Amino acid sequence: MRASRLGDDIDDFCVKCKRVMNHAVVSLLNDGPAKVRCRTCHSDHDFRNEQPPPPKVDPRKAAGFAPTAPNQVLGNIAGSVPAAAAAAEPAAAPAVVPPADPTPADPPVAAAPVVAAAKSKARNKQSAG
Repeated sequence: MRASRLGDDIDDFCVKCKRVMNHAVVSLLNDGPAKVRCRTCHSDHDFRNEQPPPPKVDPRKAAGFAPTAPNQVLGNIAGSVPAAAAAAEPAAAPAVVPPADPTPADPPVAAAPVVAAAKSKARNKQSAG
């Protein structure tokens, strides 16, 4: 296998395209490509030998700190789940009962739209004249 030269075509994992794509050699180090440029998205990056970068792991998840429910946190502190927290857990939803008297408390007001229409007509007359 011959040594790479500047401008040679080479396959490599593109960090922007997230797949193995055709690249051009941009710089060399010890007769091997050091930096390459993707011929699809034109981004420059280090040569990776067609290997994707390792996945990024959230340090909190790696350390075992996952989001937990408040009851679990309280249980860890006190040694058990408090009785008030255990009773507050959601139960079956109660059935919805319609009201016995369907009469509305306040009748609808019909005067408000008429007043608003009269005010808008007055504004139109002022702006026109």
